[in-house]
Amino acid sequence: MEAEFVAIVLLVLGLGMGLLLASVRYLGEMRRIARFLRGRDAESNARVTAGGAPGVTELADAINAELDRSAQAHIDAMRHQQEFQRDLSALSHDIRTPLTGAKGYLQLACDEDDPAVRARHLAAAASRIDTTTELLDQLFAYTKSTDPDLALELGPVPLMPFVEEMLLAQYPAFEARGWEPQVTFEDAAVAVEANREALARVFSNLVVNALRHGAAAPRVFERRVGERAVLGIENAVEDPAAIDASRLFDRFYQADSARGGAGSGLGLSVAANLAHAMDMEIAAVFEGDMLVITLAMHPLGGV
Repeated sequence: MEAEFVAIVLLVLGLGMGLLLASVRYLGEMRRIARFLRGRDAESNARVTAGGAPGVTELADAINAELDRSAQAHIDAMRHQQEFQRDLSALSHDIRTPLTGAKGYLQLACDEDDPAVRARHLAAAASRIDTTTELLDQLFAYTKSTDPDLALELGPVPLMPFVEEMLLAQYPAFEARGWEPQVTFEDAAVAVEANREALARVFSNLVVNALRHGAAAPRVFERRVGERAVLGIENAVEDPAAIDASRLFDRFYQADSARGGAGSGLGLSVAANLAHAMDMEIAAVFEGDMLVITLAMHPLGGV
């Protein structure tokens, strides 16, 4: 009986010592990892090494995975910043170009005695100042549309009267091109949930894009797709192969692909940002030589 008691005591002592040693080992590993993380250079690629203690390998793998995610996020942020600085530099060139032209025409106007010629120079200067104003307006609109705290108040917008009003505002531009846009609606009474001002910016940018880069008058259409009302604008383009539809909504895409062309390359990016802020889906695809941009919205029914 006494021998059994001694054996039990020794067993308990052995288990206790084992647990104590394991605890000391775990504590040592935790302290080693803590020292590594505190002293690790943020720019370093060093990773946590696994000790011999059971379970430490899983912990080391989890920490290293988080370090990898953090490093990748840092790389992505740096790349984004570099791209933005490059694109902003390109846009600043686009802004300086018309300003330089305007300055030149104003100088010519000051030195010109012929009233008719002076008037032409002043008109040319005014045109280039208008171009600069438009570029700055698009840059401001883009900055506003990327605000993470942007909150748009939504309400009912009758879609067909809205589209007619927006197209009428662009009537001089259509007339200059000799175009007459077509409008087809499946439901002329449909209203959608939107912020009217933001929707006007979105649709206006789509129309301006069609006017600048289209080869023929656009068609504006409305149709129901599932539970959404889809507003679309389609028009032919001269060279579909020169346009990457998947990048149309990228910031400065136009500026990247065609420096010196009309526009800032921000209009469709602004449209996409505002559409997303209103819980709308915007997409662009090619159907043959037709560029089709669609805006899927939440309908409120007929009004």
